[in-house]
Amino acid sequence: MSSFLTRHLQSRYLWLVILSPFIMGCFHGKPVKIALSKATPNYIRWLKHADSSLILVDLYPLSRDTALFLLGECSGLLLTGGEDIYPGWYGKESDTGRCTEMNPHRDSLEMALITKAMEIKMPVLGVCRGQQILNVYLRGKLIIDIPADFKPARIHQCEDYLHCFHTVFITKNTLLHKIAGCDSGSVTTNHHQAVEILSPLLTANARSADGLIEGIEWRNPAGKSFLLGVQWHPERMEKSNGLSGHIADEFIRQAALYASWHYK
Repeated sequence: MSSFLTRHLQSRYLWLVILSPFIMGCFHGKPVKIALSKATPNYIRWLKHADSSLILVDLYPLSRDTALFLLGECSGLLLTGGEDIYPGWYGKESDTGRCTEMNPHRDSLEMALITKAMEIKMPVLGVCRGQQILNVYLRGKLIIDIPADFKPARIHQCEDYLHCFHTVFITKNTLLHKIAGCDSGSVTTNHHQAVEILSPLLTANARSADGLIEGIEWRNPAGKSFLLGVQWHPERMEKSNGLSGHIADEFIRQAALYASWHYK
């Protein structure tokens, strides 16, 4: 056993997999608390379907100080989908008129939440807008409007957004590949913006057939907490899909591990 651990000690993910049954056993019986930057019924159902005992905290209606205080009592941060991010955050103020609905309060709140989550090394999952704001926070840039600025492009947004799908291709040997357990899959899509210039701290772990970045994670995860972003909407997909249910399960597992270490 010792030689096995020595050979794999540098693989943080494998190390957590080995230890998690013991750690989770120690934490058994204590509900995991997860913060959502803005809750909707779909995200609540998705997480609760994975673990009905979760305590979910919607930070959006709260003042920044209250939200940051409550985040400190949680074990994971889910950055959810929603409005366009104000392009001034990534140096494209002149393109503001080409954005759709924006929400300055939410932008500043989520930037503050990400700052605190990273300071305390809390697991973070970003979905759609959540992936985009993680990239912006880490000094990346976004495509303002995919149909106008990214060609050739697949359909990434439909009027009937609940029935808008395309295939994503997962990069092997990434965290996402280990979590999802597949090389590709069909996902629900609904976005007109996406990562254009990827933060140097991140790497792409999934792309669509036209090359658009569909997933992100740390380029060098050593010494960092769990971080994953996906451009699609796993909360609208079947849990049996590895690009939905497995992501929820792993995020919750990481939150439980964090709780077991930080809230003894």
